Amino acid sequence: MRWEDGTCRRFHLIQAEGIYQVRASHTAAAVSVRFDEPNLVSCAGLVPLMRLAERAGLHEAADRLVRLPESVGSAGANPAAKISSIVAGMIVGADSIDDLGVVRHGALPELFSGARAPSTLGTFLRGFSWGNVRQLDAVARHTLVGLAQVAPLLAGAETYAFLDVDSTIKQVYGYAKQAAEYGYTRVRGLHPLLATVSTPIAAPVIVGTRLRRGAAGSAKGAASFVAEAISTARAAGASDRLLARMDSAFYSHAVVTTCIRHNVRFSITVRQHRSIRRAIAAIDEQAWTPIRYPNAIYDEASGRWISDAEIAETDYLAFASRRRDQRIPVRLIVRRVKDKNVPDGQGELFCAWRYHAFITDSPVELIQADQHHREHAIIEQVNADLYDSALAHLPSGVFTANAAWLACAAIAHNLARAAGTLASRYHAKARTGTIRRHLINIPARIARRARRLTLHMPARWPHTDAFHELFTTTHAPPAAA
Repeated sequence: MRWEDGTCRRFHLIQAEGIYQVRASHTAAAVSVRFDEPNLVSCAGLVPLMRLAERAGLHEAADRLVRLPESVGSAGANPAAKISSIVAGMIVGADSIDDLGVVRHGALPELFSGARAPSTLGTFLRGFSWGNVRQLDAVARHTLVGLAQVAPLLAGAETYAFLDVDSTIKQVYGYAKQAAEYGYTRVRGLHPLLATVSTPIAAPVIVGTRLRRGAAGSAKGAASFVAEAISTARAAGASDRLLARMDSAFYSHAVVTTCIRHNVRFSITVRQHRSIRRAIAAIDEQAWTPIRYPNAIYDEASGRWISDAEIAETDYLAFASRRRDQRIPVRLIVRRVKDKNVPDGQGELFCAWRYHAFITDSPVELIQADQHHREHAIIEQVNADLYDSALAHLPSGVFTANAAWLACAAIAHNLARAAGTLASRYHAKARTGTIRRHLINIPARIARRARRLTLHMPARWPHTDAFHELFTTTHAPPAAA
């Protein structure tokens, strides 16, 4: 936009009709663009992140555990370089195979050796068999355990930790996607399983992923998946006081007995089938305790926000139709809210309630047990983070390539989360998108002197202290054992 006096100024903050506006500081004719600077990088924060990945053992585990079949040829060689290239691209925001080339732009090859081209990485992913995907899952578990050793990733896990398991439908497009089907949501896609572990003072990290066909039931393979997630959570520092939280799709005898066998408490939503309704009806009216939520929660059934409810509990024998030795006595905790779906102008003849029930063997008192169960929704934040980054797409037409992509996305998520814990208290619980904007995608210019590289970064960067803390910690000599 051209100014009336035709002058060029460094910055203009003008007031038009009472509104302040930031406008271009030069005339259009005075500005030009050239892509010719060889010493610039767009994501200087990748330097401490990949150093953190090295310390956590990502490269060593990838070389040791991933062995692609000989039929893949040279595409299967040097898996550590290719897996770390994929993870590095995801960390800076790549959500497709073509986007992984971001780690080869500008002066980044001066900072990282061995970054592979997107075409090479695509061939590498398509060479995965299901066994190779499970090998990559083992790499993800090994890396998480390593991160927990070099960063305060799960602060407080030795006291109490929560294991959350959920499934989600990732919509895909095009008829070439293997295993893409219509599921219970009537959306054509694939059906990932996700497990996270968190503590009252630490944000969730991913301890397990598994990709299934789009039409697979939510509980398909859930028992073995939960067992694997429990083992990973324990290896990462979770104590014996571990509470597994799940929705009603995972209410099954196999899942509950898996939790009991691994000495893990459970808290699982149950559907309103006949025996549950009968148990709720038998609760004495005087047993209901009014509670008020400090933050309102959204009730999908009524389409409104609610901030108060009543809760009660009763003893319940789960899976009563099975053999006597397979029945499981549990606490049935019920939350009820008033049904406000009354047409305008029509009075309420009697109070109608809607009930939400879950079973648990947690020994904590009633109100705290209800609070713990409602906080299972924290896993939806992890789903949102993944959808906002690497899982915006499942980019390949090959099912196993997409499964490997999901495992790499979990590694990238955990690396960003570990970087946040090393940077500041604020970033320890920030969204990974916020960590990416504040600490990773920072432009810098490389200067060379006396065989040393210096990254010159923007002056007055608002998160300078957090970045310095992250950089200093990841580049400090390893602590003595």
